[in-house]
Amino acid sequence: MEKRTLSRDGTRIAYESTGRGPAVVLVSGAMSTGAAVAPLAAELSDRFEVTVYDRRGRGASGDTAPFAVEREVEDLAALIEAVGGEASLYGVSSGGALVLRAAASGLPVARVAVYEVPYAMDDAAARAAAEYTGRLAEALGQGRRGDAVELFLRLTGLGEEMIRGARQSPMWAGMESLAPSLAYDDAAMGDSRVPRSELASVTAPLLALAGGASPEWMREAARAIAEAAPRGTYRTLEGQSHVVEPGVLAPVLADFFAN
Repeated sequence: MEKRTLSRDGTRIAYESTGRGPAVVLVSGAMSTGAAVAPLAAELSDRFEVTVYDRRGRGASGDTAPFAVEREVEDLAALIEAVGGEASLYGVSSGGALVLRAAASGLPVARVAVYEVPYAMDDAAARAAAEYTGRLAEALGQGRRGDAVELFLRLTGLGEEMIRGARQSPMWAGMESLAPSLAYDDAAMGDSRVPRSELASVTAPLLALAGGASPEWMREAARAIAEAAPRGTYRTLEGQSHVVEPGVLAPVLADFFAN
């Protein structure tokens, strides 16, 4: 990350901007830095000034205790100010939950797009999310970063054999370094349900996306997001899963942001 801006609490937030045009800020999900959305930024940079950043507690950005979701919203406020005072936002997975919180807070957001925010769509999923929250807090509180990463990987549906393999991989140390930020993503998800009352206050046009190859509940969550927002629209990207291809996603976002 080449640039820095200061959030309201003094935390340094590292970011990088590319391209020219209306400002767009991309927000990554759990267990990732701004590098995760850099390929999408490259696809959009011919029409927009696209900013990617390391969320607090990750990569080249700092962190300041105590954490609250409001601090991450303030990080986005600082970035929007740095890129001209207004921007469209895109967030993937739990990063999308943060984007929705930011849009509902009244930040100067032109347009909002999210991809597969994993909100719980039934009671069983909500109970599983609540159990994850408790066990994650316990693991992190005891300094068991590896166990915290395992909890997250299980939540995403990864099998035990694959988790054991991940523990032996060269990437594991980097994953453990990001483990404390799992609590930040979990906080952004709120009570795990679609935040309909908050979404009702989002005045900007909103696009909720999901992949046609993803589980049906992902599409249900995206539809619910769109239905709860006054200017919400839902769209399925056929053939796409939770790891969406930048070349497929970028044209859809470009048309939406340029409108």
